[in-house]
Amino acid sequence: MNGNVLISGASIAGPALAYWLGRHGFNPTVVELAPTLRKGGHAVDFRGETHLTVLERMGLLPELRRIQTGGSPMRFVDEAGRTLLHLPAEFAGGEIEVLREDLARVLYERSLPHTEYIFGDSITGLAETASGVRVAFRSGASRDFDLVIGADGLHSNVRRLAFGPEQDYVSHLGYYAAAWQLPGGGYPGPAKGSVGHNAPGRLASAGADHRDPAQAGAFFVFAAPELSYDRHEPEQQKKLIADAFRGLGWEVPRLLASLEQAPDLYFDSISRADVGTWSTGRVCLVGDAACGATIGGMGTGTAMVAAYVLAGELALARGEHRTAFTRYESRLRKYAKGCQAGGGRAGRFLAPATATGLRLRNTLLSRPLFLNGMLKLGERVSSTMALPDYPGDPGRVGDEGRGLQ
Repeated sequence: MNGNVLISGASIAGPALAYWLGRHGFNPTVVELAPTLRKGGHAVDFRGETHLTVLERMGLLPELRRIQTGGSPMRFVDEAGRTLLHLPAEFAGGEIEVLREDLARVLYERSLPHTEYIFGDSITGLAETASGVRVAFRSGASRDFDLVIGADGLHSNVRRLAFGPEQDYVSHLGYYAAAWQLPGGGYPGPAKGSVGHNAPGRLASAGADHRDPAQAGAFFVFAAPELSYDRHEPEQQKKLIADAFRGLGWEVPRLLASLEQAPDLYFDSISRADVGTWSTGRVCLVGDAACGATIGGMGTGTAMVAAYVLAGELALARGEHRTAFTRYESRLRKYAKGCQAGGGRAGRFLAPATATGLRLRNTLLSRPLFLNGMLKLGERVSSTMALPDYPGDPGRVGDEGRGLQ
């Protein structure tokens, strides 16, 4: 029962869930608004036993280790370029760091044999019936599915349609983040990692491309109350960034000049999603849609764990969604909330609001004992959940594909 599952979102959580559902004998379909797999994006990392166990059970560890970036060291400098703080690669890169687009590609390829992918379309309506969900698509098509899963990020379309408006679930955490590609040549930093300059409540940084050191990207963070702007109007967003960083020294004027010609701009608030119950009827949320944070919430690792648990509980319940959704949330909520808490600290770490806060951050993290303590804390937080075993897991001989029998 309930074998046909529609998943919204083809970034990380969606393809990971599709992989496990296919392994358990379900028929997953993934719909993605973008015309192809999304390119670009920053590196993402995995750390701690829980993350690595999920990767191992998927058989991904050898491939991810082959394509890993090796980590991204971070250097903070004053206006003259003198180093104030240096953070090693493992601080941001965990035990395995890969580019988001590489991870998305690997998950897509692993899930593809058992998954239908629909690119260039999105869900516009959900109507639950006695036996399933009638789904309307932007293309004009409509189809019936047994279950619908929102794996479409912090600004989830499925959550909006099934649970209510975004403002009911997403909280602004006091900062905004922007990223764009820099033109080749003249990158003001090392061949690996990033270099940044702070003023109170602001960070301007640039980082080398992991594949081509001649290419680089800018990453800016600034403190601000919730702003009103059109998410689909990059010129509005560029003006907000330029206004926030006007008057800063170091390389900031040159980086802002490059923003004018940037073909692709990422701009978003640093926010957190809090959903009281992750399912309603035959619709369920996974990853950032349920319990995400824009930066610093270990969202990628949590999404992989959540996909594994949701698919496993559906298999264990033989597709009975009420039981499966309840068990999934019961197992995962405390773990996901613990990981998500880092998102509330991300803006304050990257761009402390005061000069005193900046000096304190630089002083404390320059001490090896304090730095090592922070690294160990991150590993502990990401490893607080013992993964359950499910039908179809490696080592359970003869169980593969038995989820719906």
